[in-house]
Amino acid sequence: MLAHVLDRVMPLEPRRLVFITGYLGKQIEDWVQSEYDTEAVFVEQTEMLGQTDAIIRARGAADKDALILFPDMLFEADFGVIAESDADVIAFVKEVSDPSAYGIAIEENGRLVRLVEKPKEPESTLAVIGIYYFRNMADLYSAIVEQFERKISLKNEYFLADAVQIMIDRGKKAITAPVTVWEDCGNDIALLQTNRYLLDTISDGNPMFEGSGVIEPSFIHCSAKIEASIVGPYASVGPGAVITNSIVRDTIVDQGACVADAMIEGSIVGKDARVTGHAISVNVGDSSSVRI
Repeated sequence: MLAHVLDRVMPLEPRRLVFITGYLGKQIEDWVQSEYDTEAVFVEQTEMLGQTDAIIRARGAADKDALILFPDMLFEADFGVIAESDADVIAFVKEVSDPSAYGIAIEENGRLVRLVEKPKEPESTLAVIGIYYFRNMADLYSAIVEQFERKISLKNEYFLADAVQIMIDRGKKAITAPVTVWEDCGNDIALLQTNRYLLDTISDGNPMFEGSGVIEPSFIHCSAKIEASIVGPYASVGPGAVITNSIVRDTIVDQGACVADAMIEGSIVGKDARVTGHAISVNVGDSSSVRI
């Protein structure tokens, strides 16, 4: 998912990439350094105290304007608005039918006037999706400091929406900009939906496997091994994965995983995990083994 996010950011030619990491942060660092030539800085958030606690740790690395993204999503956005607008803050939004699970944006006369995090009774259907542009990061850092001093938090976490609200209250100009696609990846159901969207968008054929069938749209890595199986539709099979005597559909099979003698659907099989038997739906973490 991080690769898909960066694919949409790199055309902006960022001068620096800053990653705030935690669990498995070293994997992200190794991957970024092997895949990208742009200067990259890695900052660890040792305690999960929320979004602005993470952002302020990058104060020494992001010191001018910046695009801040939460990478547990897939999106399509026109970033041309950054050059076209003089706003201090641009919050990217998507209209949704039920915004109660998200932060929402409230506008008046074309300006963003209020952000509300996960409201019980939403006043707007514009969900803030986790992409923000700040013209001057010093303004944001100052607002975060005030947020900490006033202890503006929710369930012991500090949210970016509250810091942006402080900037708005200080008179900074804030606007919204729409995204045309927003696919969340924050849980297994959402991740599988995003996988389906990607396969519908970019699937362009797969290798043939004698004695097996691949139903499009699907993605099978060239190093995967498929024997006596039906794979797809909406299957993504990672490098080195092995599927034998199985039916696998609407499923992500990660790198090095093995599925044997099973029928699985709507499932996620983690890296180097093994699933054997007759499971219908599983969510198996890395290096796990399940037999049903």
